[in-house]
Parts: sequence; structure tokens; C-alpha cells
Amino acid sequence: MEQSELFEAPSPCIGVCENSPKGFCKGCMRSRDERFGWHDMNTGEQLQVMKLCARRYQRMMERRRAKGKGDINLELNFAQPQSPQSDLL
Repeated sequence: MEQSELFEAPSPCIGVCENSPKGFCKGCMRSRDERFGWHDMNTGEQLQVMKLCARRYQRMMERRRAKGKGDINLELNFAQPQSPQSDLL
């Protein structure tokens, strides 16, 4: 038995249940699948999701800070890959 199995992971939900444009909850930073599957996950999986949420939150805060400083490098939209020819236009 692993140590993570001895403790129950608390839900990261803070009652702000609204999706961001990227599909993550604005309150807890979980994806839809992570939210709906939370109670079916074992404690280790829940802890892994909580780590992912912490990273997502950190990246979001970094983007906000960069946006406030006018740094556009972190504002690239990776959902729409650019072709090499777009640099030539």
C-alpha cells in the first residue's frame, strides 16, 4: 500500500464552476473529464490531477503577468499552428 492510499484527497472545487475558453474550470482548473471523473479516481490519481491543476494555475498567472508587461511571447495561440510561409507574408 502506498502512502497516498492512506489519505483521502480533498476535492479542489472552490464553488466557482465556470469554464474558461480552454475548457478548464475557472475555480479549480480541472478539465471537464477530471471534474466528472473525480469520484471514480483513486487517491493517487486525484493527487496527480491536483498537481496538474497547480501547474495550470501557475501558467495562467505567468501569462497574466507577461500580458501586463506587454510580453507577447507567452500569448502565442498554440491551437492554430502557423505555416512556415506565414513568416514570409
